Amino acid sequence: MYSKETDCVYNRQQHQGVNTPIYTSTANRYIGYEEILYPRNFNTENQLAIVEKLCRLEQAEAGMIFSSGAAAISTVLFSFLKAGDHVLFSQEIYGGTVKLVVEEFAKFNIAYDFVSGAAMENIGAMIRENTRLIYTETPSNPLLSVVDLEQVSRVAKKHGILSVVDNTFATPINQNPIALGIDIVLHSGTKYLGGHHDLCFGVVVTSQQLKDAIYPSALNFGGSLNGLDCYLIERSLKTLALRVEKQNNNALQLAKALQENPAIGRVYYPGLPEHPNHAIAARQMKKGFGGMLSFELKDTSRTAAFLNRLQLIIPALSLGGVDSTICQPATSSHASLSEQERQEQGITEGLLRLSVGIESAGDLLHDIESALA
Repeated sequence: MYSKETDCVYNRQQHQGVNTPIYTSTANRYIGYEEILYPRNFNTENQLAIVEKLCRLEQAEAGMIFSSGAAAISTVLFSFLKAGDHVLFSQEIYGGTVKLVVEEFAKFNIAYDFVSGAAMENIGAMIRENTRLIYTETPSNPLLSVVDLEQVSRVAKKHGILSVVDNTFATPINQNPIALGIDIVLHSGTKYLGGHHDLCFGVVVTSQQLKDAIYPSALNFGGSLNGLDCYLIERSLKTLALRVEKQNNNALQLAKALQENPAIGRVYYPGLPEHPNHAIAARQMKKGFGGMLSFELKDTSRTAAFLNRLQLIIPALSLGGVDSTICQPATSSHASLSEQERQEQGITEGLLRLSVGIESAGDLLHDIESALA
């Protein structure tokens, strides 16, 4: 009924106070009550307030909030996979997800294939009889490739398998995979949903039926979140639409300017017409192209010196906050991959991933140009 800007703020749970009270208790009365409240049961009021808001933003029926994005991802995967199953993953996904797959799946005899971006158009031909799930991330980390989610959905439904999308980079403001036919949407809420570099959590939103299927594993794995963190998350969500709008605009301005800089070799940003997946991004990212971009220095030997000379942009891990941060994926977010795996994904030593904050775009550009000079 409301716009996303309003849904970020509006709280359907009515209390005398405007804000949701913080319920810190891990012990709750049970006699005379229909449901036993417990944080690990994912049913406390602070948890449900966040989930209800995110379901509205993502056009989902149900969901859960976890203690980290990794907890959300692993819980979803192991809720639907068993020994002998097979999964298709986009090649360009978060390094931590790749590490999970490579190090854990073999223990459970679960097979997998990583599909390059170019092969995603023919993903149907790679499905086996035992394929249970297609997992992708769009825009991807760190090269900002864009996957056609409607195509993934069509292929998954044709073969009767689940489709899962990590929507962290896009945010629910810019992109809603469920509306494009995707079954399950994941977020590392540590990034844009929290938005201030001070919270760690993950989110799963989906249909009520699939949430019910995920819940037993979630209960067993125990990746729940406490009431105080939930309160801070709900507070952060109130400004999500405002933050993302500013970050969208800043990132587009910077991407255009960096394209013209002679010291920059290549810029990766789906909002640029030159981006190979720009048409897909324009179709499925309704509000903007996100606050993430990557670029390569022509002289890779200057990478460390460039990072050390930045004054405003902070060389730091993680992303999505109000402060602009930058990192070298080869030595940070994707350091757990082998050199060969990084080369296969196109992650060079000179690649830099920039998470654009809400500062002045002019100040950010001046900082980059000064460091380059």
